[in-house]
Amino acid sequence: MGACSKANQINARSLQSAQKSVFYIKEHLALEERIPFEVAYWLLRDQIKNNDEFLQAIDGKTSKELIDLGKDNFAKRKASGDTEYAQYENWEQMISKSIQQRGVQDTADSTDPRDKKGYPRVDYKMHAM
Repeated sequence: MGACSKANQINARSLQSAQKSVFYIKEHLALEERIPFEVAYWLLRDQIKNNDEFLQAIDGKTSKELIDLGKDNFAKRKASGDTEYAQYENWEQMISKSIQQRGVQDTADSTDPRDKKGYPRVDYKMHAM
């Protein structure tokens, strides 16, 4: 029963359970919350290299709490002069840029050119014996 009430919290007993938990939470978030959640997760992961410390930092966090941690982390890194984050005015601008990049990736023609050559179908010889 207790596990059902924690479905919206990250289970960070191990890296594998944390990944599964984050994936589950992300899939159940509203579309406008998915990228901030994912960015916050990877921003924290990038900063906290030690697995145990990272798991301890995210264990039991909800999506809102993780995003808040990501915002705080962003502000600290920007204030410290981190060049990767100095280019952004604020968290919202960084998220907006991430959304734009995702849009470009999604609209790019990602089909394999070999699929356009009209190769014969593989089921052409399938008949009753």
